[in-house]
Amino acid sequence: MTALILKRILSLLITLLAVSFLIYMVMGLLPGDPAAIMLGTSASPDTLAALQKQMGLDQPLALRYLHWLAAMLRGDLGQSYTYGVPVAGLIFERLAVTLPLAFMAVSLSILIALPLGVMAARYRDGPLDFASSLFSHAGISVPGFWVGLLLILLFSTTLGWMPAGGFPGWAAGFGAALKALVLPALALAFSQAGVLTRVCRSAMLEVMNEDFVRTVRAKGISEMATLWKHVLPNALIPVVTMIGLQFTFLIAGAVLVENVFNLPGLGRLAYQALMQRDIVVMQSVVLFFCALVIIMNFLVDIAYLFIDPRLRGRAR
Repeated sequence: MTALILKRILSLLITLLAVSFLIYMVMGLLPGDPAAIMLGTSASPDTLAALQKQMGLDQPLALRYLHWLAAMLRGDLGQSYTYGVPVAGLIFERLAVTLPLAFMAVSLSILIALPLGVMAARYRDGPLDFASSLFSHAGISVPGFWVGLLLILLFSTTLGWMPAGGFPGWAAGFGAALKALVLPALALAFSQAGVLTRVCRSAMLEVMNEDFVRTVRAKGISEMATLWKHVLPNALIPVVTMIGLQFTFLIAGAVLVENVFNLPGLGRLAYQALMQRDIVVMQSVVLFFCALVIIMNFLVDIAYLFIDPRLRGRAR
């Protein structure tokens, strides 16, 4: 199993290197000169040439990539053209909002979807299964930002229980910061819970037809104990796969929800960098998103080995 893990780590590093090269090349070939954007249209040619040389834009693209890669390995992601601060500091500052938001949304999604998926499989074709199917279709079809607007209308405008947007920061107190993330997390969790409920239900129904489940029932074990102790653990692989995909989606795909709730997260930073054509920030944020997807896939693959003993046997 150790050899398999090392092989996956090597594959992860090669993939990250290839992705970083592709991202830098694509960003470097985009139209528009960052130096001209910074100085404006009234800049003289000499001033523009001096800034291009200072930023290294006069060098070949491949050489600039090697310099950027070497600096990135030292933890230096460059300087933002718009904000005038290190990009690494910007990303870590925004992660203090996006990561807790993603963890809250995934946790809510799991807490909603697993019991609902298990019960839908238990009472297949019954009223509860029909209700879970309606919930799943609503979660899949309704956009998260629209759910966020409805939550603001209900809990902020009408009832006044929750803030309508903004983030006071963790320095303002854990409770105040957490309260500001509740509605965005619910908006993101709604659609994710709908997808996860369907995946959980399908996986449960597939395992419930296995021979070992009939053997468990023949021993006199209750139906609920059979479902939770024997069926669900064997149905976890597709569920864990979906949870891993959902987490990466919530990190990279929360741009609209963060803009609806005016949250200073990573998605909003990517949107602002795109509008301001801040290439340094854009390529670092996109690389972070891609790296997160690759690392989450790696962690999901490793989780398979602990969930399914058959995979451990094949690895050995």
